[in-house]
Amino acid sequence: MFDDYNGKVVFVTGASSGIGSAQAQRFLECGAWVFGFDKQAEGLYELDALHKDRFSYFIGNTADKEAVTAAVNQCLSQFQTIDILLNTAGVLDGYAPTLDTDEALWDTVLDTNVKGMYTVTNAVLPQMLEQGTGVVINMASIAGLAAGGGGAAYTTSKHAIIGYTKQLSYDYSRSGIRTNAIAPGAIRTPMNAADFAGKGETANWVANETPAGRWAMPQEVADLTLFVASSKADYMHGTVLPLDGGWTV
Repeated sequence: MFDDYNGKVVFVTGASSGIGSAQAQRFLECGAWVFGFDKQAEGLYELDALHKDRFSYFIGNTADKEAVTAAVNQCLSQFQTIDILLNTAGVLDGYAPTLDTDEALWDTVLDTNVKGMYTVTNAVLPQMLEQGTGVVINMASIAGLAAGGGGAAYTTSKHAIIGYTKQLSYDYSRSGIRTNAIAPGAIRTPMNAADFAGKGETANWVANETPAGRWAMPQEVADLTLFVASSKADYMHGTVLPLDGGWTV
């Protein structure tokens, strides 16, 4: 258990399910106030019911500037500050190669994974700069380090996230902002439920190709997030941390 987070305010995108939900729950368990942002409502309602005193939320799309602005303003109105930003929202592309990727799919993936991260960060960052401190953790992927972890659009978006993370660190580290990224491998979330459909042949193949021999659970990514956001990682700037069971070796 980390003691850094009592009274800290954490803004999490993609908080209704999967990794984002696990992150929200872990920080709540550690005493933080958490604000969730997602276009899916159900998981947000559940978190609110369990942690009504320290959790609030806004339903919207990260690529919608008006919704993001409204969400950040609501968070600041309720909790007065944002200490940690977790840019976790993202979508997959079904491993589609470029010739099978139409413009609608390309735009959806890039808008959610990259433009959404840019939009949310730019809404939160001025307040962090004003207070002189802040932590930003972006959700990358092993698809941002090598091909094969997604299709053309997803792999492009995750490479872009890694570049964005490094540039944020370069531009704002000396202003008190610490920015890093986590690059998960095979994490069992609702987003990749199709891999487990039927006899789960795709899921079994992925597990067999992973040196650890298994998929990870969202809580494992959340646990790493707790460390990266903590004072114990204060000298970590612009780093991309794989959590992939050895996949990238």
